[in-house]
Amino acid sequence: MARFALKNEAATEEVAAAVNPAPLGLCAFALTTFVLSAANANLFTGAGIVIGLALFYGGLGQLLAGMWEFRMGNTLGATAFTSYGAFWLAVAATLQLKLIPNNTALGFFFLGWTIFTGLMFIASLRSNFALMGVFLFLFLTLLALTIGALGGGSAFNVIGGWLGIITALVAWYTALAGLLTTVKAPFGLPVGPRS
Repeated sequence: MARFALKNEAATEEVAAAVNPAPLGLCAFALTTFVLSAANANLFTGAGIVIGLALFYGGLGQLLAGMWEFRMGNTLGATAFTSYGAFWLAVAATLQLKLIPNNTALGFFFLGWTIFTGLMFIASLRSNFALMGVFLFLFLTLLALTIGALGGGSAFNVIGGWLGIITALVAWYTALAGLLTTVKAPFGLPVGPRS
């Protein structure tokens, strides 16, 4: 009986080591970012549509992926997914509860996330070019939104929207590259490993 329990535990650990939560986190981030960024780029009106996504996919989905990354021992993935999951939950609450008092306050909200994303970009420099691209374009997106909110004008919000769309596309690419390594895919996508 004890040998059976040890064998099952070893099999469970092998499965856990083979499962990669990053594609889930990246897809949750990408879709939510894409929808809000499309609104910021003036491709449609009604940015409130993002609230459900921000709560359940961008928020909860990434939060779960972050916890699973902790279990895998990936500190960068755990920190990023948990933080950006919390970011989307905060965005949803802020929009739903109408908690934005003025543009300056929103600008400082974005500035804090711009600084955090800069830190994540630096931390990703030894990972791969695809992940570095996600953080770089997200940094540029948040920087444009910060400038727009702090008085730079609505053009920066639109620029931030387009940069956010690029960020989402790079995140989806990175997610697909990760997914293709877990299935018998007829091809793979390069991510440009750095280490």
